[in-house]
Amino acid sequence: MESLQVGGYFALWYLFNIAYNIYNKQALNAIDYPWSIATIQMATGILYFAPLWLLGIRKAPKLNMSELKTLFPIALCHTGVHVGAVIALGAGAVSFAHIVKASEPVVTCALNAVLLGQILPVKVYATLIPIIAGVGIASMKELSFTMLALASAMLSNVSSAARGVLSKKTMSGKQLGENLDAQNLYAVLTAISTCVLIPITLALEGTGFFTAFKGVVAKGDFTNKALATLMFLSGATYYAYNEVAFLALGKVNPVTHAVGNTIKRVVIIVASVIAFKTPMSTGSIIGSSIAIAGTLLYSLAMNAAKSKKE
Repeated sequence: MESLQVGGYFALWYLFNIAYNIYNKQALNAIDYPWSIATIQMATGILYFAPLWLLGIRKAPKLNMSELKTLFPIALCHTGVHVGAVIALGAGAVSFAHIVKASEPVVTCALNAVLLGQILPVKVYATLIPIIAGVGIASMKELSFTMLALASAMLSNVSSAARGVLSKKTMSGKQLGENLDAQNLYAVLTAISTCVLIPITLALEGTGFFTAFKGVVAKGDFTNKALATLMFLSGATYYAYNEVAFLALGKVNPVTHAVGNTIKRVVIIVASVIAFKTPMSTGSIIGSSIAIAGTLLYSLAMNAAKSKKE
């Protein structure tokens, strides 16, 4: 029964992730306002967890101002992860954005060394070589390469690595507030990120999104309902895949997690190539394969290093 439940979580995790990447790309293709779309997606999550808290289905977290201040820098990084990914997915092929995202371990190692003084075993650093080489090859041979897509995907990587480092530094061994389990922590970060994104988006893109929305409907490409539904689905599947990821990863050991995460990236790349008929050069396929294999080796080497420590 347990294995059936885990299998169900993984299937939903992959399904929601694939759906998000497709809906997100379709939304960006329709309206090229990435900051506005990222904000809508982030805010959509509130429609899910707020009713759960209000109706008492899930215990609402209780945090004081000092604890919210502790979480604020982590929420800023969370914002960077999402915005960087959305801009990258809009600026280039979905497959290319995920190839670059596979290089996150490189940034994580660098930030861990600089900010936490954490020096890892040589075996772990050795696994970074195929990641760097693979992303380099894929970038050179990528047919839809743009500097904006590369820079934005790297912003997402840096933000994700910084979020991990800050979480370790500020929350390690600390009990923040009440009822702050993994799912509620993600919900609180989502709420703070939404509050951060709204003024930034208005400053950068103003209300241009709404004008563009009307323009797309006027052209007959979408009806009001169809375009609004697309925006909602991109936000709903974004929150859903992260929510299910917590449930799935909480049920498995780190090695299964590492393998699952690697397979997920391959599945998304393949699904996006099929869905959007995006051609990949031979060099891009070879490069992405090397990078993703390197990511798996990194995860396994990190888990082995942690096991030795314990």
